[in-house]
Amino acid sequence: MSTNLPDFTTRLLIDAGIAKGMRILDVGCGSGDVSFLLCNLVENDAEIVGIDRDAAAIASARQRNASRNHPSLKFLQCDVSELQDSLGTFDAIVGRRVLMYQKDAVATIRALSRYLRPTGIVVFQEHDTTMVPTSLDPFPLHKTAQSWIQEMIAREGADLHIGFNLHGIFTQAGLTVESVRAECLIQTPDTPYNLGAIVRACLPRITALGVASAEDVDIETLQERLDQERSASSGIYIGDVMFGSWARKV
Repeated sequence: MSTNLPDFTTRLLIDAGIAKGMRILDVGCGSGDVSFLLCNLVENDAEIVGIDRDAAAIASARQRNASRNHPSLKFLQCDVSELQDSLGTFDAIVGRRVLMYQKDAVATIRALSRYLRPTGIVVFQEHDTTMVPTSLDPFPLHKTAQSWIQEMIAREGADLHIGFNLHGIFTQAGLTVESVRAECLIQTPDTPYNLGAIVRACLPRITALGVASAEDVDIETLQERLDQERSASSGIYIGDVMFGSWARKV
């Protein structure tokens, strides 16, 4: 795959119709990765509002924005279920890895739609663990590391099959689905992937939930061991399936 090809999220947002001049709500923005990507896509000719219930994440997003100085971007600490009418309406509402954590995803989308202008779009990227990890050759460490993350997500109460449910969620919420797509995250001997960094970021949750101990993970050597396993194999490892969908308010 060409290294010049935009990543899955970028292509999803562009194809869904994210464009200059839009007012966009980034739901569950975390430290702002998708929000900053939106800024790059629409430049300064737009307004982007990122919301997250985690105070530390919002503080990190604001700190990052202070150095980047995107005047059209602001971050607010609030839960998806606590949006105020004073927030106004939006041309697009986007989110990444957010719906999987909602107790009632249909109700969440229905509530968000109140803040969507007529013909506005909803764009969500979610990940599905139904078919992964998978490979023909053995990748025991990769699969173990992936299983820590999957078990962590399961114990947190997330919907592990959310990708397959996107079409139904949007439809039941009263939106018209325009596209559903999926893409595998493929690793080969020549394409490294920083799975160790993902495990490191999740390690406090992994240990707190009793999924694995710090000794089991051995985080300081994990990425090196993963790289060794990958480069020693001639096979392909599929570690994740990303789903993306957009729907329109009519």
